[in-house]
Amino acid sequence: MTSQDDPHNELKQRERKLREREVELRLREMEADINPPVHQTVKHQPEKFQKPWMKKAVLGGKLFLLGVAALVAVRIASAVAGIMIISALVWISYKLFFESKNNRR
Repeated sequence: MTSQDDPHNELKQRERKLREREVELRLREMEADINPPVHQTVKHQPEKFQKPWMKKAVLGGKLFLLGVAALVAVRIASAVAGIMIISALVWISYKLFFESKNNRR
């Protein structure tokens, strides 16, 4: 009878240990649900980290170049408009004075 009790007791011991492990596992899971683990955060820094004054200097340079481009565009537009006005005046003068003299003869 002791030979039968020994495997039976051993089986009960194994079942008890298994139940204890399951209970511990459930307790850990419940604890993890209640208190989630805190992760260490790291501030993201881009690879090409620029200082704030450098960004402002680049922005200022872009604004300056935009102003220069606008000034050049206005100068070119002014010159083209002047050429158009002068050519219109010359054409009107030709039509009024020179072409009418050729028609009189």
